[in-house]
Amino acid sequence: MASTATEIEGPVTPLKSSRAESAHWVPLAFAAVYILWGSTYIGIRIAIESFPPLAMAALRHSLVGLILYPILRIRTGIRPTAANWWTASVTGVSLLCITNGGLSWAEQRVPSGIAALLVATISLWLVILDWLRPRGTRPVPRVFVGLVLGFLGLAVLVGPAKLGGSRRIDLVGTGVLLTGSFVWACASLYSKQRNMPDSPLLVVAMQSLAGGAALWIAAIVSGEVRALHFAAISERSWMALIYLIVFGSGIGFTAYLYILKNSTASKVATYAFVNPVVALFLGWMLAGETITTRTALAAAVILTAVILVISAPRADVARGENS
Repeated sequence: MASTATEIEGPVTPLKSSRAESAHWVPLAFAAVYILWGSTYIGIRIAIESFPPLAMAALRHSLVGLILYPILRIRTGIRPTAANWWTASVTGVSLLCITNGGLSWAEQRVPSGIAALLVATISLWLVILDWLRPRGTRPVPRVFVGLVLGFLGLAVLVGPAKLGGSRRIDLVGTGVLLTGSFVWACASLYSKQRNMPDSPLLVVAMQSLAGGAALWIAAIVSGEVRALHFAAISERSWMALIYLIVFGSGIGFTAYLYILKNSTASKVATYAFVNPVVALFLGWMLAGETITTRTALAAAVILTAVILVISAPRADVARGENS
């Protein structure tokens, strides 16, 4: 994220200049991550009104890769190795095809705000997997409390049938979202153990190419490509897709990389519970998604769990774009 130059009197050391720049841009970058990533859930919901979901995700991520990769390949001068491409392919298929593609498909059955809540369970899966791996990190007591609360919140969403006068969330859509969140956590921990190019954006471009290709295969196998007729796509869905590419994948992720470099891990992790709040609000405001007693109770429990988990002192874990 570039900054504008300002004229000031007297000599300024590079350190002071860097601090001044960070003080100016970090709050804006946080706002971008909070709002833009939180808004991608309603963006997906609107895009799949006339796009087949897997085909929409394939188009989104393959375009990001095709645009970014040649630019970054030239600018960075980095030539990815075969091992780099293998890691990018594994993580790209996991993060973008299985998790993000699953999210796009599940939003046909689950409201966008609820989908964001379920995706927030990535933080819980990361703790569990990091604990269960060989020589893993045992969670501190407050994290155990967070894990129990998190799964209690999930239980509120899917049952009993008429809690608070509202129906339980669709079980198939919920299962797809939880599976995707689990896969995202697995891929995040896997990527920590592998060497990748020094440019994070180049890695994103490589993952987008791999994940986009896998999504196209899934769209072909599922019959979505045959059902894709561009003439039938509404202007509203096209605008949502463009928004997802430019603001979700472009500006949003650039802002995320900026705060990773210029802020603390604990502060960066706050997006995990802010995004669902933004998504719930936008789903209610723009798509008429009802915030029932069940939804409000589950949101309070799950987000409390996420806060307990991400604010506890423990080894930092890999993160990535989740929407």
